[in-house]
Amino acid sequence: MAGRREAIPFYRNVRVLAVGGQVVFALAVCAGLGLLLATMLSNLRRQGIPISFAFLKQPAGFGISEGPRFDPAQSYLTAFAVGVVNTLRAAASGIVLATLLGIGIGVARLSRNWLLARLAAAYVETFRNVPLLLWLVFIYAAIRESLPRLRQGPSLLWGHLLLSNRGIALAWPQATTTFAAFWPWLLAAAAAGLGVWLAAARHAHRRGEALAVSAPLWGLAAGLLLAAFGFGLTWATARLPQGAAVDLEAGGVFLDGNGNGVWDAAEPPLPGVRVTLYTEAAVLQSHTLADGRFALPHLPDGVRQVALAAPPPLVWSKPFVRGFNYRGGLVLSPEFAALLFGLVLYTAAFIAEVVRAGILAVPRGQREAAKALGLSDWQTFTLIIFPQALRVIIPPLINQYLNLTKNSSLAIAVGYPDLFSVGLTINNQTGQAIPFVLMIMTTYLSMSLFTSLVLNLVNRRLALKTG
Repeated sequence: MAGRREAIPFYRNVRVLAVGGQVVFALAVCAGLGLLLATMLSNLRRQGIPISFAFLKQPAGFGISEGPRFDPAQSYLTAFAVGVVNTLRAAASGIVLATLLGIGIGVARLSRNWLLARLAAAYVETFRNVPLLLWLVFIYAAIRESLPRLRQGPSLLWGHLLLSNRGIALAWPQATTTFAAFWPWLLAAAAAGLGVWLAAARHAHRRGEALAVSAPLWGLAAGLLLAAFGFGLTWATARLPQGAAVDLEAGGVFLDGNGNGVWDAAEPPLPGVRVTLYTEAAVLQSHTLADGRFALPHLPDGVRQVALAAPPPLVWSKPFVRGFNYRGGLVLSPEFAALLFGLVLYTAAFIAEVVRAGILAVPRGQREAAKALGLSDWQTFTLIIFPQALRVIIPPLINQYLNLTKNSSLAIAVGYPDLFSVGLTINNQTGQAIPFVLMIMTTYLSMSLFTSLVLNLVNRRLALKTG
């Protein structure tokens, strides 16, 4: 019939050919992967190495120098979990410190002060153009070889910072035996602060006003006020647990469950307890460390009497030297310090450029309008420029956080037992390379996806609402 269009054969239909080509390509890829998998399984079967995760229940048989307490008799799975915790410890602290340093360097690059801007530019160009591995090795060698020995190391900031080739020790808050009673107050303080913030946001939304910058500050103030009240009340009503005892030979305070007055292995320590030692020469006041031992370089002679008192939920623990290492406070081993400082200094250089680009992306008219309103430079930056720059900063900042987390696998170069280092030891002992690689990949993928999820939610919250 005239005017009737002929049907196009399927072998000449562009859509059919496009879909068919993709199907053929996908089948070819699957066939290639299947061939590789079959070859791998055949080779492993020939060598007597089956793919199995049953080895994770076996005793590890090696120690881990840092992180949560680990016994070689515990399983490979527990050892792997300790490596994950060590990686998260380095990545989380590195992200926070690199962000703070990167923001400072990025703002300094735009400073009107010629010297400050040039120093910031020199920092960025120096650190981002040298491989991270070289910085890690250099910092580790500087700590190990340049700093003095343990007892000759300097004591800075009135004893709150100790440096030596055994690491860096900082004064740090320490949880005590009464912290469990203070924990509900912390949760209530967080809920109160968040509630004040959300109430202010809802009030502003109902009145059609922009959320005031002071709203988060009011929420923070409410939370801190409730936490301070709970801290004082917990301290005022605190009591030592029944059975608290002192073992002068061990030099600590413990919970004497069997009443024999001797610190047995199964009896838990009492951290943070206030201790007063009465000797023939003097009266010494101290507290116990997290392991229940006295926070003293050595136990004095001639102790006649010991008085115990319930501590506040948190005490300020200053580091000191006892034996061949630091005790008290927060101790950063040379390996962890080298990894942390290397990651922070290296990543901060890239974050600084991201921050600088975000600030420059804000139209100049915003600054001129702020000046016309009489705002100071600080008010202009904190209230006008930086909040708008965050919309540009956050997307590339996600990549830098992911890079920092993945770059922490270079910890093996300085001997820090991170996820990759512990996993490599497990692989060397068991020969289970395939499960090892799958576990490492899954863990890093989970960390990256979680980081991306959180920051993408923040980015969506800060994005401009159109339409």
